[in-house]
Amino acid sequence: MSSDDTPDAADSEAGIDRREAVREKAQQVHTRQSRARLARRSGLGVLALGAVAAVAVVVTWTVSTAGARPQLSPTNASGDGFVVADVVSGAVSSDLTAEAAAPVPTETPEAAEAEATPAPSTSAAPPVEIRVYVDYLSAGARDWQVANAAQLTSWVDDGAVTLSYYPVAMLTAKSNGTKYSLRAASAAACVATNSPDAFFAFNNELLVRQPEVDTDGYSDVQLADMAQATGVDATKQVRECIESGSYAAWAKSATERAVAGIPETDGLSLTGTPMVLVNGKQYIGDMSDPAEFSQFVLTSASDAYYRSAPTPTPTATPAP
Repeated sequence: MSSDDTPDAADSEAGIDRREAVREKAQQVHTRQSRARLARRSGLGVLALGAVAAVAVVVTWTVSTAGARPQLSPTNASGDGFVVADVVSGAVSSDLTAEAAAPVPTETPEAAEAEATPAPSTSAAPPVEIRVYVDYLSAGARDWQVANAAQLTSWVDDGAVTLSYYPVAMLTAKSNGTKYSLRAASAAACVATNSPDAFFAFNNELLVRQPEVDTDGYSDVQLADMAQATGVDATKQVRECIESGSYAAWAKSATERAVAGIPETDGLSLTGTPMVLVNGKQYIGDMSDPAEFSQFVLTSASDAYYRSAPTPTPTATPAP
């Protein structure tokens, strides 16, 4: 019998076979575990990609929906301004009389006969056009309104002027992030659209009770309460309009248009508020002096009168 055929040799070979079988089985288990881990990672990756895709779809839908939403514009705005058709705060006396609003040169009967020219009447003079660009957070706008509210009321009641306010938002960044200037302009547009007879009173209230710069300003609910206190009609519609900021986007666009250029002026553009235009000419006097502004309006009225007065027709002189 050879040495290879001994029991010890046989046992040794059997042990080797068993170790090989164990290693092979361990390798198979390791392979299966590796495949399982890879599958799990792939599945998690697919889930993550799916989640990202879902978020992208939601964001895209939200943005596209917002972009598709039409910008609301006030239905009765005239060139981004609102004409004061009625003054409900009560007429008061002022220094500007009907004669001052449309001055007529007086003549003696003798002078009229000697010159033989037609005398223009007050009906020939058009009302003076006053346009006011106002930011409801502007201290200068408040000063001008407080100083001139009484005579503006009288002029509008007498039909001597046409008065329009243009709400703008130049100071949107000056209210601790609440965008009060923009929200107040939107609120003014809400009242002008839904309750135009109360617009002058609400406009005046916003300016007289103006918050300080660099404060939060009034909330939308408080703005709606102020509008209701001025006697607006359609209270529910006005409140919903103000609290939802319906005309905020319009106010922003209107401000940008005014900064780009003001129509019917000699190249003027909005650089600050208030900007007061009388027959297209900018008033640059003292904003808190009603007498100075009244004189400016009177001068503009005189110019309008003489431009509108009929040119006298020359008559033939009888031969002697």
